[in-house]
Amino acid sequence: MKKCIAEFIGTMTLVLIGCGTAMLVGCDAASGSGYILTAFAFGLTIVGMAYCVGNISGCHINPAVSLAVLISGGMTPAEFVGYVISQCLGAVAGSGLLKAIFSLGNVTDMTGNGKGLGTNGLGCVGDSAAAGLLVECLLTFIFVLTILGVTSKKAKHGSFGGIVIGFTLVLVHILGIGLTGTSVNPARSFGPALIAAFSGNTTPIADLWVFVVGPFVGAVIAAFLYKYLETPDKKQ
Repeated sequence: MKKCIAEFIGTMTLVLIGCGTAMLVGCDAASGSGYILTAFAFGLTIVGMAYCVGNISGCHINPAVSLAVLISGGMTPAEFVGYVISQCLGAVAGSGLLKAIFSLGNVTDMTGNGKGLGTNGLGCVGDSAAAGLLVECLLTFIFVLTILGVTSKKAKHGSFGGIVIGFTLVLVHILGIGLTGTSVNPARSFGPALIAAFSGNTTPIADLWVFVVGPFVGAVIAAFLYKYLETPDKKQ
């Protein structure tokens, strides 16, 4: 239960800070600073949460990461289900808080343009689900492969693992924001899409499957590849 609470808090914070920053500064191509600020907001939140709840739950705060850990033998199926539920509820809570803050404060959501609430979308890839899937699969693969390497028992990063993971998330956001808004995290996409749907905008929820399937596929590939790479070669 404590691990699930930690995952709830971590994911809520990720959505609150990351998506909230995107809503404030915008992420259109004409404003490159918005890209950078949003990328760092997501990445630095991961850094903070890694040293906050990492010693409790491992700071997955991402169903794709949890799936990779499950495949790697780092958690049980029951723990995986509990983590995913907690992460999704945390994302919904974070999005709900953002909706309340922006509505009560009458603050303009700069991620409008038919989306809003920092939701992910396919507009920048020509509404192509195939392109969106490819982007999310590749970026999640890079992100999760890094996490598996940093958290491996053979790793020698000391206490800097959280920083490496956080800055890798910044890295994938710098490319991905302009293409899909960067998910690499099904819960991060689910929360804003659900709250947006309750607000009358159903486009993000209709495209949500892309931001669930893509990250999960990327995570599975990363998990099996890392498992293969880390396994010592048999002596001839």
